Amino acid sequence: MNMENAARQLTEQLLTSYREVGGINHLDGKNLPSKRAISLITQDLLRLLFPGFFDERVVHSSEVRIQTATLLDSVQSRLEDELFKSLEYEPPEGARREELRRLARQITVEFLAELPEVRELLRTDVEAAYNGDPAALSQDEVIVAYPCVEAVTVQRLAHRLYRRGVPLIPRIMTEWAHGRTGMDLHPGARIGEYFFIDHGTGTVIGETSALGHRVKLYQGVGLVARSLSAGQALRGKKRHPTLEDRVTVYSGATIMGGDTVVGAGSTIGAGVFLTHSVPANSLVVNEQVRVKVLAKKRRQEWLDYQI
Repeated sequence: MNMENAARQLTEQLLTSYREVGGINHLDGKNLPSKRAISLITQDLLRLLFPGFFDERVVHSSEVRIQTATLLDSVQSRLEDELFKSLEYEPPEGARREELRRLARQITVEFLAELPEVRELLRTDVEAAYNGDPAALSQDEVIVAYPCVEAVTVQRLAHRLYRRGVPLIPRIMTEWAHGRTGMDLHPGARIGEYFFIDHGTGTVIGETSALGHRVKLYQGVGLVARSLSAGQALRGKKRHPTLEDRVTVYSGATIMGGDTVVGAGSTIGAGVFLTHSVPANSLVVNEQVRVKVLAKKRRQEWLDYQI
């Protein structure tokens, strides 16, 4: 078979796959939101929330007003287009195309109007990171260098769209941040003020998690559902745990289940696997840990003892 025939045959096989399997976008004028467009909008939202921190060139104070207005106008236009695609993909019952366009515009305007409120929340997060990490040199360093700031910022933005019932886009935003930071923070999670994830890599916060104020997590913490065997039957139900105010969870701990509540002021130790509620001011640790130390003697013999 020559190359031309092979290419023709492969084309037909791919077209058959498109018809039978799906997973094709930009077809017949009804498209899903663009992942690339959403990622660019998300980056511009970061620039609006932290002027100068996500730009390569110096922003002069005399230019802030015009740059902010120009960027805001650009984000509004592009976000409205992507929101329209998203709403068209999963429209409210009985909604017509022109109504979806009006709804996309309304959601865009309301969402952008909340950016000052989001900035105030983020101020508390930056303060929590700075006060909670003696290695931090300044709050500026926290903003520019700490991945948790980016991950939490995107989650807080996406949560605003999630609360309005916007399909697809909130998850695209948080998965973009997940890929950049290693933190999987679902847009549905409710997170209070002064939130800090130290180190952060591998942290997972599920959709129906609820976190109070001044919660601190370390790397590898999982706030997860007890069982996913029921699959779609669990949609919309409380599946993930609740952490009340001032809870600290150390690295590698897993807290599971929608009925699990960690009381205010509690500390969950590293590596704990918690499947039930604990009262306020609890200390939860692994017990009966046995540590074996091997000390090497001069004659290459091993001394085995326990502590």
